[in-house]
This record gives sequence, C-alpha cells and structure tokens, in this order.
Amino acid sequence: MQSSTGYVPSHEAPAGLWPPCFGAAIFDFDGTISDTASLWERVDEAFLGSRGHAVPEDYARKMSTLGFEAGARYTIERFGLHDSVREICDEWNAMGRALYRDEARLLPGAQEYIQALRGRGVRIALATTNDPDVLDSMRGIDMDALFDVRVHGKEVPVPKSKPDIYLEAARRLGAEPRECIVFEDLAAGIRSASGAGMLTCGVVSNDPTQDLEEVRAAADLLLWDWRDIHLS
Repeated sequence: MQSSTGYVPSHEAPAGLWPPCFGAAIFDFDGTISDTASLWERVDEAFLGSRGHAVPEDYARKMSTLGFEAGARYTIERFGLHDSVREICDEWNAMGRALYRDEARLLPGAQEYIQALRGRGVRIALATTNDPDVLDSMRGIDMDALFDVRVHGKEVPVPKSKPDIYLEAARRLGAEPRECIVFEDLAAGIRSASGAGMLTCGVVSNDPTQDLEEVRAAADLLLWDWRDIHLS
C-alpha cells in the first residue's frame, strides 16, 4: 500500500501497533522518533577534538545509554579531562541546541502515529537521556504538545540499562508497567523495559551504534519505519 506521501512500505508493521493493544506508550527520542546520530557525532568530534582526542569507535555506543551528567563523568574519567561535569554538560548543551534548532526533525510518520494514539485515548510519554533544553530548541516541534509527560535523563540519572526512566514515565502517566509499550532503538533499554514488565517495540535506526540483531532478539516487536503503520 502506498501512503499519501508516496512512501511504499517494504516491511509489514507488527500487529498490535494499530489499532493499539496498549493503554500507554513511552517513546525514546534520539534514533527512535528522530534521526540525530550524525548531530551527536559532530558534537563528539568537536568536543574531544578541541581537547586533542579522536573519537574512539566504542564511545558513541557507550554514551548512548547515559544521560548528560553520567556521560560527562564517564568522559572525564576515560580521557583524564580537567573539566567539571557542569562545564562539560553546558558545552554539550550549547552545541546540541545549535544543531537541533536548525537540523533535528522527527522521522516521517512518527508524529502522525503519536497523534493518532492520543486520539484513541492512549497516554503518551517521552523517556530520553537527552536534555530538555536541547529538545526545546527545535524549530517547528512543540514537544509539550506532543507528549502528555516528559522524563529526561537529568531527572532520572540512571543509565537505560536499568528501567528507572521507563518506570518513572509510567508512574507519571498513571499507568501500570503491563499497560505500557516502550519504543526504543537501544537494546539495553529494550531489555530493561521488558524486564520491568512492559511490552517493547524495537525501532530500526540509522544510528551506526545500533546492533540490529541485539534489538531484534530483545524486543517483542520490531518496526522498520513509522510509515509502515497504516492508520486506517
């Protein structure tokens, strides 16, 4: 079936995504509903390059589950930096805001799906390690209008390898874990959400740090493209 945008799905969306078989949905941001891996590659290159370091191959993958403060502490320890955690977070935020303001966009079909879920009475949360100041800098995207609640890594400073951020999102939505689905591109997050009793949907990402086989093995459902979901 060809959509109104001309997109021809190459994969069938999993059953249960539409009509929804869940009462609450929790969405990751980077790599899941927005393709922003290249923006953070530029931040990493500029930040570490200014301190005389190349970006190690495993750096982005390690950082992907951490919030800004935990990531800053990891970076200080790994590279022996003399910056404070606050100084690094402020620098990352400034660079992230500039890039997100002009270049970050939601993936095609993601906003339409979220809005369709809300129209069905599904409660919607954002659970991201990204900073609210970075996401609020985006032009043309009202994050508070899109989500009923937002939970950011600075509020729950625990890596996504533990389910704390998803459980906090569910709590704020007034939902039990068994009522929730989590949309994630990170295998570590998928595993922790699943372990907390939530349905999980792995989202295929353009992020080179994603291990698709890990995601496929960990998730209950696998979604290749938001436009594969037929909202009819």
